[in-house]
Amino acid sequence: MSALVEFALRMGDNTLVLGHRVSEWCGHAPVLEEDIALANTALDLIGQTQMWLGLAGDLEGKGRTADDLAYKRDVWDFRNLLLVERPNGDFGQTLMRQFLFDAWHHPMLTWLSENSKHERVADIARKAEREAAYHLERSTDLIIRLGDGTDESHRRMQDALAYHWTYTGEMFEADAVDRELADAGVAPDPAAMKPGWDALVGDVLAEATLEVPDNHFVHKGGRKGQHTEHLGHILAAMQFLPRAYPDARW
Repeated sequence: MSALVEFALRMGDNTLVLGHRVSEWCGHAPVLEEDIALANTALDLIGQTQMWLGLAGDLEGKGRTADDLAYKRDVWDFRNLLLVERPNGDFGQTLMRQFLFDAWHHPMLTWLSENSKHERVADIARKAEREAAYHLERSTDLIIRLGDGTDESHRRMQDALAYHWTYTGEMFEADAVDRELADAGVAPDPAAMKPGWDALVGDVLAEATLEVPDNHFVHKGGRKGQHTEHLGHILAAMQFLPRAYPDARW
């Protein structure tokens, strides 16, 4: 598998799995406004998935569509970050997961849209960047409001931060795929993105009166197909219908 196909799968699997996770809140959010906002976020992410997995399928050259890659791969073929497959937990945990991802996702798309030497990668990033900018603005606002809110909301957001923190380091781990693409000018070196992420996250957490956890352990493996049990449960729900009725047409 080429490095570019691997990269497109990683980007598309991140948005696919997180989009599915966020969609689980539909009809269950604490207030109507958040129910609608979360549903729209999920739709944005799934739309981005179609572009990334479509690119992966075209580059792969095996005739597989975005739908084939979403619904007909097994768990060990997925390349998403472990962070995005984490359970929703309570509303605070969902928001914190979203913010920590958004703080990486938007700068990544911005870099790709402005610097990638692969025309189609840059084009997809330009289309997705505006949505990601809104996602980051929204999650930032809610993190600050809840972190610097009541004693209860502050405690929950601090707990949510600790719950997800050790899964953030994987975003900045580089492997042979990353090095090849960075050398070709297609994508950035993941490690080069970390100072900006640290600064952004640190500023938001400070305004939210939340403390950055003093824990440097890194859970990793998702980008190489090594996942938690949670992804299997996601795929069992997400892939059931197209696998049970592979020839069905709307």
